[in-house]
Formats: sequence, structure tokens, C-alpha cells
Amino acid sequence: MTHHEKRTMVGMSELQAVFWDMDGTLVDTEPYWIESQHELVEAHGGTWSDEKAHLLVGQALDFSAKILQESGVRMGTEEIITHLIGEVIAKCSAEIPWRPGARELLSDLHAQGVRNALVTMSWKPLAEAIVSALPDGQMEFIVSGDMVSAGKPDPEAYNLAFDTMSQDHRERTGEDLVRERCVAIEDSVPGTAAAAASGMVTLAVPHYTPLPENGQCHLLQTLQGLGTEDLTQLLSKTPAGAAV
Repeated sequence: MTHHEKRTMVGMSELQAVFWDMDGTLVDTEPYWIESQHELVEAHGGTWSDEKAHLLVGQALDFSAKILQESGVRMGTEEIITHLIGEVIAKCSAEIPWRPGARELLSDLHAQGVRNALVTMSWKPLAEAIVSALPDGQMEFIVSGDMVSAGKPDPEAYNLAFDTMSQDHRERTGEDLVRERCVAIEDSVPGTAAAAASGMVTLAVPHYTPLPENGQCHLLQTLQGLGTEDLTQLLSKTPAGAAV
């Protein structure tokens, strides 16, 4: 093997970028969403349950609004979304519940020159509130649910994020961004389906809902203790349950 071939193989194994889900992955805001859903439904004389709330984890907010309307909330879709986002932002202003290991991993990735972006079905005001609490530059940009026409499990949000970073990456470095050298981190069934469908290496860290070992993603129980090297190793590993 020539020196050039060795360098090429090493380069293709290097992690270029990480695309982060937000709710349940970077931050544990799901209890804030659930509490706000309970309050809203009950204010309209309906009944809500944690079981119903868990069905909405990882879904687009317009889907969640439809379910809330079916449960008795007499408000328009955008009105429901704006109300819930406002409630969650208010709760986050008191305390942002970071997921274990998330900030430490993000910090290490940034220090090692790995680029990071946020891909969330929450709308931009909440995503900006979370990103503004991080050190400058760690999370380069946001793709939020109000920026796409189809929510997760559709891969549109991840494709948009990849295309956005890809263009900038080429201008900065002269090299292409490669989907197989990018990792998406998710916690839900819709999220992992969207990330896997985008062609990125997908890391699933389940939180509120169990995730199957279906060959679409690498399954870990926590981000705690993980660093850049751990995510880099995923690029050459086959997910559990994958057909070989």
C-alpha cells in the first residue's frame, strides 16, 4: 500500500460532522413538553395521559397539535405550537435539563475540529434558546421543524442540514462532506428513522421510548463518557441487527 493510499484510508475513517437531535438527546425537555400538554388539555376540559404524550416524542409539532386537538384543545395548530413552545422556553429559562454526557461530548467534538449542527422538530425560538446557552461556535447552525415541510421520520430535516453544512464545508476546506463520515444522534423512533434514511451513521440513545435493534442504528444507553474517538469508531462498525 502506498503512502497516498494509507492517507486516503485514514481520511475516509475520520469523523467530519455530528448532527444532534435536541429534545431527549441534547436536553431532557420532554417532561416540560408533557407538563405543558397536560396543562393545556386540562384547561380545555379534556384528559391527557403520559401514554399519549409519549406517542408524540420525536414527532413534528403539527402532528402533536392534531392529537391535542383530538383530545379537546380548541385552538388552531399554529396557536397550539406557539403556546407550547412558549411554555417550554419559560421552563428552560429557569433550568435547562441537559442530558448526561451531551455537553461534554459536544465540547470534545468541537475541540477536535468536528463540526456540529442541531436538527430538531422543535421550532426555532426554542432551539435558539438552547443553543444560546452553549459556548459560542459549538453548535454551528439549526435546522428546526418550522424550516421543513415534512417532519421526522421523513429525512428532509437531516438532508437540509447535510446540504447546508456540505456547501460551507467545501468552501472552507476544499473537501466534500460525506454522509458515511457523519453521525446523527437521536433518541426516538421517528428520529432514528429520519437520520438513517438520510444515509448518515446513526447513534440511538433511547430515553422515553425503547428502540429496536433493527440494523438502522448503533444503540447505546448513554452519551456519558463518550468522546470523539468513540463516535469515529462507529463509522466502520455494523449496527446490531443489520443484515450481513
